[in-house]
Amino acid sequence: MRYRRAVLITVAILVSGFTPARADDCFFKDGDVVVMIGDSITEQHLYSNYVEMWTVSRFPHWKLTFRNVGIGGDRSTGGRSRFQRDVVSFKPTAMTVDFGMNDGNYQAFSPEHFKTYMDGLQGMADQAKAAKIRVAWITPSPVEKHEDGQAREGYNETLEKFSAGVREIAEKNEGLFIDQFHPFLEIQAKARAANPKNRIGGGDPVHPGPPGQALMAWAILHGLHFPRLVAAAEIDAINLAGKTQNCKVTHLERKSEGLAFEQEDGALPFFPEEAKSILRWAPILDELNEYSLKVSGLKPGRYEIRLDGQKVAQHADSELAAGVNLAAAVLKTGPIAGQVKRVWDAVRAKNNYYHDRIFRGVVLMPVQIPDFLDLHLTPEEIESKRKAAVADRLTKMPQYDAAIQKALVMRPRKVEIVPVEN
Repeated sequence: MRYRRAVLITVAILVSGFTPARADDCFFKDGDVVVMIGDSITEQHLYSNYVEMWTVSRFPHWKLTFRNVGIGGDRSTGGRSRFQRDVVSFKPTAMTVDFGMNDGNYQAFSPEHFKTYMDGLQGMADQAKAAKIRVAWITPSPVEKHEDGQAREGYNETLEKFSAGVREIAEKNEGLFIDQFHPFLEIQAKARAANPKNRIGGGDPVHPGPPGQALMAWAILHGLHFPRLVAAAEIDAINLAGKTQNCKVTHLERKSEGLAFEQEDGALPFFPEEAKSILRWAPILDELNEYSLKVSGLKPGRYEIRLDGQKVAQHADSELAAGVNLAAAVLKTGPIAGQVKRVWDAVRAKNNYYHDRIFRGVVLMPVQIPDFLDLHLTPEEIESKRKAAVADRLTKMPQYDAAIQKALVMRPRKVEIVPVEN
């Protein structure tokens, strides 16, 4: 009876207040409108979706708007010429620039091609300054050639020099330099060293598939100073006390030989399931998701960890005392996995609508009017109708943005640490 009474007194104690994830150094800020410009690798909506999804799920209370304006086959000079239409029109506060793959013309390094590339980048930098846009300058990704041999050989030697040019532009214009080229290349080299036949990126040599683009997102997020912390709870099971980071724990009580409490997190973990093969070569999931639980004072044995009644993991008392990262486990099954899927679906639905129905569907759609229709429209009339169609379809974008915010609403989860019967 004494034990039960003590528990009833303890359940209302707040273990720790809600502390937001450290974001002071992150390139993205609350309220940002972010435009991501580039070539076909950007238009694939893989790395860009991953960067967006990691960011909105890490900062669910922020208001963030992302727009992708990648165009297949484009170069830095194309980005410069369409900057007002595709970037400034959104009134962005921040942007990422990722060109270079096409700019080297898939040849040995040419000073002439390099100068054209640099002129295009500088042209974008000048316009970004005038519009007061913060810029993260991203190096091109490397190619992953089919042939055996060193990863750096061939066109990557050209792209490495173009990457140095990106650093020069970033430093000259006081922007943020992000090197995705070398981290990606190093993982390629690591895989080839294990087996010369290994190819890690998926897709084709130029356009990585999900594994390679997850690697790109990983390097880009590191360059953006993205915080690793999702949430962390440290609990003393004997004294029913503890501390937390970016979450709050309430209603802490002993339950049989285990514990139960409510935990409301300030962020969500993320990793794209379709990219899981890259985890053999790079610890992306763990490095970008610290969702930790540390529990001391449990009796020896193994314990199930349940979220809202669903088992998500099992660990020994010694493992829990040392601290475990539950990110992979909670992304596999349970209520957090369900919420992450809802957010991910909303992010992709928004980007698919903008790309298919607005950007490719109207802005870039070539106009061909058959003669038999006898419609004689001037170029000015065509552009007027195009702008009207874009404006009309843009009115639906707030609905898609709101769907993401709705899916991001955080709520407490019931956490149970239950001994496993032998």
